[in-house]
Amino acid sequence: MRTAYSVETVRNAERELMAQLPDGALMRRAAAGIAAVCAGLLRDLLGRVYGARVVLLAGSGDNGGDALYAGARLARRGASVTVVPLAPGRTHEGGLTALLGAGGRVADDPYDELAAADLVLDGITGIGGHGGLRPDAVPVARAARGSGAVVVAVDLPSGVEADSGEVTGEALRADVTVTFGTYKPGLLIDPAREHAGVVRLVDIGLAPHLPSVPELEALQHEDVARLLPVPTGESDKYRRGVVGVVAGSTRYPGAAVLAVAGALRGGAGAVRYVGPGGDAVIARFPETLVHEGPPSKAGRVQAWAVGPGLGDALGDGSGPEAAVADVLASDVPVLVDADGLRLLDAETVRGRTAPTLLTPHAGEAAALLGVARPEVEAGRLTAVRELAARYGATVLLKGSTTLVADPDPAVPVRVNPTGTPWLATAGSGDVLSGLAGSLLAAGLPARDAASVAAYLHGLSARLAARNAPLVSDEVAENLPEAWRNVKG
Repeated sequence: MRTAYSVETVRNAERELMAQLPDGALMRRAAAGIAAVCAGLLRDLLGRVYGARVVLLAGSGDNGGDALYAGARLARRGASVTVVPLAPGRTHEGGLTALLGAGGRVADDPYDELAAADLVLDGITGIGGHGGLRPDAVPVARAARGSGAVVVAVDLPSGVEADSGEVTGEALRADVTVTFGTYKPGLLIDPAREHAGVVRLVDIGLAPHLPSVPELEALQHEDVARLLPVPTGESDKYRRGVVGVVAGSTRYPGAAVLAVAGALRGGAGAVRYVGPGGDAVIARFPETLVHEGPPSKAGRVQAWAVGPGLGDALGDGSGPEAAVADVLASDVPVLVDADGLRLLDAETVRGRTAPTLLTPHAGEAAALLGVARPEVEAGRLTAVRELAARYGATVLLKGSTTLVADPDPAVPVRVNPTGTPWLATAGSGDVLSGLAGSLLAAGLPARDAASVAAYLHGLSARLAARNAPLVSDEVAENLPEAWRNVKG
């Protein structure tokens, strides 16, 4: 599992570690890690380090010092290294001395140097920066990004917010970020994550000084394999979990089919469907148990998923408001998505004794919070935590970065690492609802069900996008070579 810690926590851990080390040892460890990554990139790019043109953008703090010491190491390997001081007169003294002693030099014309660079090392602000780049750093950062060189960020791309993933001003986009000791939340959460590129974690000995509970965590394959329910020889449909799905309408019968598909593919022992899309569901999945409603009369379930495409009356004539209320009155875990979210009452959700999982996208989250959608998209971590606290529920906030927050603020927020733009298609959220509902019915806690479902949902989309041709082979033969390479 990947974990991320706040700037304050990282600073405290660094102080504890530095107290045990010789002066400057921690910075030299970080510099060694940066130099190793940069050397590998230069070998991939040029086939060599010797003679490569490297430009350092050095701020006044330790981030600039890390870059300078790393530049000194590259210079000793034969690279041509120049530094652009972003705070002349306040550049890290020890780092600058090391660079100049190794044969590096201070740039005469930053823009000429950047135009010819093979690699640019961003050491402007790092994790201590707030509010975007300073105005005087913006032209240099733009020149670096437009140079065609590989841009490597030291610890964090300059200008992004380390603790929240927000980008409140101009920030430098990196191709690679070399971070130290642990991930920072901004490296895992959009929009900052988009600025980080590929993230390389360098071990500097920080782990023993970090608390056991992080700010953020991201599941990996082995975590999902451990959490995923696996049937045993004694399993039957009830032990595997029966999930009830209340979805679809005469206008959107496909939502019912897709939600049921997600539930069945998620390993549910059985699916009970309630709604007006019964004929469409049975035609596609004859194993589904169909009922006209209300949900409480449909039969035994271990969890409910309600909301996708829920736009009109159920088969019993009751409206969607009654269906949502009926489901929330049950004593089993309930997932609420899509149209069901607009019918929620916060007090009712907080009063439930069984777990509740809400799965809004940014627009639905904005409506629940009473704010504009851009505010949610710019501050996803704040939004998901606020929703979980307000409703006393687990919240899965969908989007470019899918986040899962527990109602207990002491529990780390989870970020899904498998998200992909290929999921930006109609109906994918309906499938996710059914999938997460089936995991709730199998007995997973809401936070685990949401996290595992998001992980598998994203992974499936990646595999599908890889295997499905974008155009037919016949059409591809008439396309330019560049397109055929993309297709392949």
